Amino acid sequence: MMDEENIKDFHSGYVSIIGRPNVGKSTLLNSILGEKIAIVTPKPQTTRNRIMGIKTLPDSQIIFMDTPGIHKPKHRLGETMVKTALEALSEVDIILFMVEPQEPDRGDVAIIDQLKRVRAPVFLVINKIDTVRKAEILPVIKRFKDLYSFREIIPVSALKKDGVGLLLEKVRGTLPAGPKYYPEDIVTDQIERFMASEIIREKIMDATEQELPYSVAVEVIKWKERDDGLVMISCNIYVERESQKAIIIGKGGSLLKSIGSAARVDIEKLLNTKVFLEIWVKVKKHWRNDLRLLKELGYK
Repeated sequence: MMDEENIKDFHSGYVSIIGRPNVGKSTLLNSILGEKIAIVTPKPQTTRNRIMGIKTLPDSQIIFMDTPGIHKPKHRLGETMVKTALEALSEVDIILFMVEPQEPDRGDVAIIDQLKRVRAPVFLVINKIDTVRKAEILPVIKRFKDLYSFREIIPVSALKKDGVGLLLEKVRGTLPAGPKYYPEDIVTDQIERFMASEIIREKIMDATEQELPYSVAVEVIKWKERDDGLVMISCNIYVERESQKAIIIGKGGSLLKSIGSAARVDIEKLLNTKVFLEIWVKVKKHWRNDLRLLKELGYK
């Protein structure tokens, strides 16, 4: 525990990263932490849960929350994701509103309307600046400034870590004095089972196209650690149609084998031990609208 004198010199608090799907929220979180805790794919709506990442510095501790992309939901899963993202607005000390380097569209304006109801200071984080010329960013900044009075406006490239250090400095300078909430070696609150299931889902998204990734859920049904250090993991992959099951399995089981091999490598890195991974693909029709199953899968 920190004594009162040390707390005065230490700053801590919660920071929510929000924005439309695929603007780079998970990439930013991974970049800040220096390791991968959130899955990243080129496809939108990758993040489904609120994922916490903890950055401990000598004089501060920043607890970041990566949230699902805010979008117009088409099913119960989508409604749950948007609810999770919006709930984070009232629970934090700072909000990072992440956008791409282009003028705001209707989705951005809708989020800004939500931001007008919150008390926490809001930073505008313009990501992917490595994809445009510097001169193109200035009119984007002006247009967003006309819509909302942001505490800070910081252009970054989360992928190349350009501007991320400045963002951390500004966040640290805005946080209130407070205690160290977590031990220094903790970088996330996510349990290993969840992270393993997310790794598998990431590999499915990388290996498949179009709508299929959004019809997929992964559930860890067995986790056993043997005396020799081997971790035995069994998982179910849920899809909504038989045709989707056939796609994931692939000809002669080839795609499923490829997904499993790629996932096992990353899970072994996560756990720092050997892993035996067993995967089944099962059809659960309309699971994205099944409240009971959504709750079982961790979507509250």
